[in-house]
Amino acid sequence: MLGVARDASEKQIKDAFRTLALKYHPDRNKEPGAEEKFKEIAAAYAVLSDPNKRREYDAHGFAGVAGFSEEDLFRHVDFDDVFGGLNFDFGGLGFGGGLFDRFFGRRRTGPPRGANVEVELRVPLTRVATGGEEKVRFVRPVTCEACHGSGAKTGTQPRRCEACEGTGRKTAQSQRREREGEVIVRSISPCPVCRGSGQIIDQPCPTCRGSGQTEREESLTVNVPVGVEEAMALRVPGHGMPAEEKGGVPGDLFVIVRSAPDPRFERAGADLWREEILAIPEAVLGTRRNVPTLHGQVEVTIPQGTQPDAVLRLAGKGLPEFGGRGHGDLFLRLRVEVPRRLNAKERQLYEALRELGSAQRPGRTSR
Repeated sequence: MLGVARDASEKQIKDAFRTLALKYHPDRNKEPGAEEKFKEIAAAYAVLSDPNKRREYDAHGFAGVAGFSEEDLFRHVDFDDVFGGLNFDFGGLGFGGGLFDRFFGRRRTGPPRGANVEVELRVPLTRVATGGEEKVRFVRPVTCEACHGSGAKTGTQPRRCEACEGTGRKTAQSQRREREGEVIVRSISPCPVCRGSGQIIDQPCPTCRGSGQTEREESLTVNVPVGVEEAMALRVPGHGMPAEEKGGVPGDLFVIVRSAPDPRFERAGADLWREEILAIPEAVLGTRRNVPTLHGQVEVTIPQGTQPDAVLRLAGKGLPEFGGRGHGDLFLRLRVEVPRRLNAKERQLYEALRELGSAQRPGRTSR
């Protein structure tokens, strides 16, 4: 399934899985069957990366691992180790717990988590080409340091709401008669006194005004991988929203990387496109142009007889492909510009050219 030799090393297995997982991840590959393929690849890696399971597979084939449940397969697999060096995530799912919760039904354990936060980072194409560090600035709510999240003024504590006995809910009960007999109807709604919190704050914290949270502007550095793909998400653990429940942990920050506009190029995956405007004589006779690339200018030969919207390909002059699989190309779309106004000399030359063309067409004579 991973396409590795029987005696493949741990690194070769990991590299093969990383490459295939990037290719078939369902949030990147929308072809039918991509999700099932992704599951099969993950299961194959879970078997081959575990020495005991690998021995069973080598000795008995699929029958040797047929008895493992998905929980057994993935219990000791550290997917963050496989992708941790890249520190990225697709669509907020990740190659850690979140993704396998979704695809394999694993339940999350541990303390409750806060919501994730997304911010957008625009990077120039030169950063996409080289990779490297970029600063991200964002604002997020954090636990109030003055009251430690209680919402109460320092030296005081919230008290239990007597109206709901600290549950945060009010229950109303009624009875009605149906053909089947007496029916008891219970309705549950947030407590109107404490607004569902289960507690009353008599003296709110002046810093957070009783909310238990304040906003903080943060700046951090993320490592943009070489060839980062458009809208790829870089995961920064623990920099998301604080947990709503006490004892919880913050969610994660997802930095959505997008290419900043560049007046020279348009990005299409790892390829770059550029428009070159040609005068009619240049298209007819051919010419040479100095064309910018991400690594300096190169001279390009425009062949004679170039037609409008022709495309020239400069191999390997695009962006590096994510994962180190090569480079994209730079494509030049050639536009032929027809002059809107002519001076007397230009008009004379174009008229002479038209007469020459008419004389050379079969069945026509010059006047």
